[in-house]
Amino acid sequence: MRHEIVHNRTVVEGLEAKGAIFVEELDEVPPDGHVVFSAHGVPKSVPAEAQRRNLLYLDATCPLVSKVHREAERHFAGGGPEQLHILMIGHAGHPEVVGTMGQLPPGAVTLINDAEEARTIQPKDPAKLAFITQTTLSVDDTAEIVDILRTRFPLIEGPKREDICYATTNRQEAVKAIAPESDLVIVIGSPNSSNSQRLREVAERSGARRALLVPKLENLDWSVLEGVETLGISAGASAPESLVQEMVTALAAKYTLKIEERIMKEENINFRLPGPLAGEDN
Repeated sequence: MRHEIVHNRTVVEGLEAKGAIFVEELDEVPPDGHVVFSAHGVPKSVPAEAQRRNLLYLDATCPLVSKVHREAERHFAGGGPEQLHILMIGHAGHPEVVGTMGQLPPGAVTLINDAEEARTIQPKDPAKLAFITQTTLSVDDTAEIVDILRTRFPLIEGPKREDICYATTNRQEAVKAIAPESDLVIVIGSPNSSNSQRLREVAERSGARRALLVPKLENLDWSVLEGVETLGISAGASAPESLVQEMVTALAAKYTLKIEERIMKEENINFRLPGPLAGEDN
């Protein structure tokens, strides 16, 4: 598997236990080997290299990320007269950003990391711009950046709704609802998970007295629970439900709990299998 398939160590370690080998680049894959690309997406150069080396590959890019790739290609318009310069709202170095920017030739996309960059960027032609977004950002931060871009560049094109993943959006809304009532909010997720980090930030901004990112139960410092009467628990989009239940079970063994589950939205979206698994050609 090229890179962690999702940013959660429990998921990765579970796959390693089943025999999966994680590598950083394709040159670590033996000739005629099998390789899976991560859910974050990859630059077009990666599958091209896999084909050149005769590797059987499975592209596990999240369909919501693939949607952003297609938007970028549409705005690029083949580099012809209808081409728009693309501003990508995202975090430098994140695999999803690298993969999305890698769908187009160098120079076709400019990365906007934050509101300050949105205020200061000076595009060559302000009348020919479009924007796309990383899918695991803070909804509020992204909205601020989009507002700045739309104010500065009224003709800028973009999606009807920003492309924040529905799982990311729903979790942020749920955390906003519980944070004001919580002495402490624990977000279960890995430190390298963008959407998990954003959940912790949302909890802090939304009124929680304290918010912590905890990868799993064994990483919990029980001393942080001293004096806590109301505890909020959420989890990153890539954190298995088993981690949540494990923590709740451990808490119940130590404390008398009154558990209230807040359901903001029901998630019932299903995605079809990647081509090779669905019987299609690679």
